[in-house]
Amino acid sequence: MTELYFVRHAQPDYTYGTDVTFPLSDEGNIDRMKAYKALRDIHFDAAISSPYKRSVDTIAPIADRQGLSIITDPRLREREKGESGNSGIEMFKKRWSDFDFHEQGGESLGSVQKRNISCIKEILLDYRDKTVLIGTHGTALSTIRNYYDSSFGFEGFYRIINYMPYVIRLGFEGETFLGMAELCFVEKEYHGKNRIKD
Repeated sequence: MTELYFVRHAQPDYTYGTDVTFPLSDEGNIDRMKAYKALRDIHFDAAISSPYKRSVDTIAPIADRQGLSIITDPRLREREKGESGNSGIEMFKKRWSDFDFHEQGGESLGSVQKRNISCIKEILLDYRDKTVLIGTHGTALSTIRNYYDSSFGFEGFYRIINYMPYVIRLGFEGETFLGMAELCFVEKEYHGKNRIKD
């Protein structure tokens, strides 16, 4: 069996940098150790991450403990945000009801899912019957879950929007999905004071 452990990044500091370079906040640096504690006794054969700094930095303590270099893959990056990328719950609902929809300058969920799944399928081939640690993002991970479980939609995404970090395990036999387990999460405000609410 192949086991993929996905770690959605800890809370970033959105006050400086870009979406690619946002560092973890002070709280995020503390909270990433909760993911570390949840996974420290698991032997990983590889560590792969989105190239975004917050994702790499969240899984770094786990990879370092096992002497693993973190391989980055741009296909695992977060959704490209457009002019109104995180403007509220109605925009989220619109994207989840139509995977081809995207705001001006933004990326559709269908596009996010396609590139993330292409990477996951490659990982399943390259690391068959091994255990892999993967650094990821909230929307990216949600589209992966949706691909393997079509019942995961807007409600599932919205439930985990404030989970940073968030750790789950997906099991596979070859490319056949066997199941998912949630292992750890820390609830934090999404985008600080701009938390999305109903």
